[in-house]
Amino acid sequence: MTTAENRVPTAPPSLINALLAGFDSITNHIELIAIPILLDVFLWLGPRLRLEGLIKRLVDQMAGLSGVGTAGVSEAWQTGQDIWYAFAERFNLFTVLRAFPVGIPSLISSSQPAATPFGAPPGMEISSGLAGLSLWIGLGLVGLVLGSLYYLIVAQASLNGRVSWREALQQWPKAAYQVVLLAVFWVALLATISIPASCLITLTALSGLSIARFGLILLGGVALWMLFPLIFSAHGIFIKGMKMWASVLESIRLTRLTFIKTSLLFACFLIISEGFDLLWRVPEETSWLTIVGIVGHAFTTTSLLAASFVYYQNSYRWIQRLIQQAKFSSAPFTT
Repeated sequence: MTTAENRVPTAPPSLINALLAGFDSITNHIELIAIPILLDVFLWLGPRLRLEGLIKRLVDQMAGLSGVGTAGVSEAWQTGQDIWYAFAERFNLFTVLRAFPVGIPSLISSSQPAATPFGAPPGMEISSGLAGLSLWIGLGLVGLVLGSLYYLIVAQASLNGRVSWREALQQWPKAAYQVVLLAVFWVALLATISIPASCLITLTALSGLSIARFGLILLGGVALWMLFPLIFSAHGIFIKGMKMWASVLESIRLTRLTFIKTSLLFACFLIISEGFDLLWRVPEETSWLTIVGIVGHAFTTTSLLAASFVYYQNSYRWIQRLIQQAKFSSAPFTT
C-alpha cells in the first residue's frame, strides 16, 4: 500500500481520492471504529447524569420575563420554556464526553435517548450549579484527551497505512495539551461571537423588528465566514506535531488557498454524514437495532475523519510545492 508520505501531489488535492483513501484506510483498520462504538454504547445503555431540576429552575427564573410586554412575547417565552423543559428531561451530562473541537464521534449524544431496551436507565440528579459546572468542565477535558488519542491513531491509519499504539501513546500527552489550548481558543472565539448574537436574538424576540432579523442573518453569515477557515485547526497538531497557534494559522492559510475545493469537501462531508445519520436514527431508542446505527455511524464518521487527514496532508504538500516553486522563480538568475 502506498502511503500518503510518499505521494507528493503535483496538482491540487483531489476530493474523490481523499474520500476513497479515507474509507479504504478504515476498512483496512476496522478495529478503530470500536472507540466510537464503545462511547455510544455507554451513552445509550449506561447511567445518566441529570441536570433536570437545575435546568428547570434556571428556566423558571428567566420565565418571569415572559410577563413583560405584549402577549406575543409571553407566548414566545412559553414556547421556549416548553422546549427547555423537554431538553432537561432527556439531557445526559455524560454526552459532554463527545467533546469539541476534537472528540470521539457519537450518534447517541445528539439524540439523547430517555430509555433503553432494558427500560429506564439508572441516573443521578445533579442539583448544585457548581457541581454541574465542575462536572461539565471535567467531562469535557476527559473527552478532549480521549479524542486526541483517537485522532492520533486515525491519522496514522490514513497517512501511514499502519497503527502504532506505542508511537501514539508517546505523542498523546503533547497532542492532548495542544488540543486543550485549542478548545480554550474556540470557547473564547465563540463567546466573542455570541455576545452580539445574544443581543440581536433578544431584540428580535422582544421587538419583532425585521431589521433585527436581518441583522441576525447577517451575523450568522459573518460567523460562518470567520469559523470556516478553522475547520482544520486541529489537523496540524496530529499530522505535523504543530503547536496550537501554528496549527490554527496553517488551517487559515490552507483553506484560503484551497477555498473552493475545501468548501466542496465540507459540503460532501455534511451530505454524507447527515444523509447516513437519517438512516442510522431510524430504529427506536428501545430497539436493539440501534446498535446497527451505532456501528454504521462509527464507520462513516471515522472514515470521513481519515479522509480529512488525507486531504489536509495532500493540500499541505501541494502548498509547500507552490511555495518552493515561487521561491525558485523569484530567485535571481546567475551564470
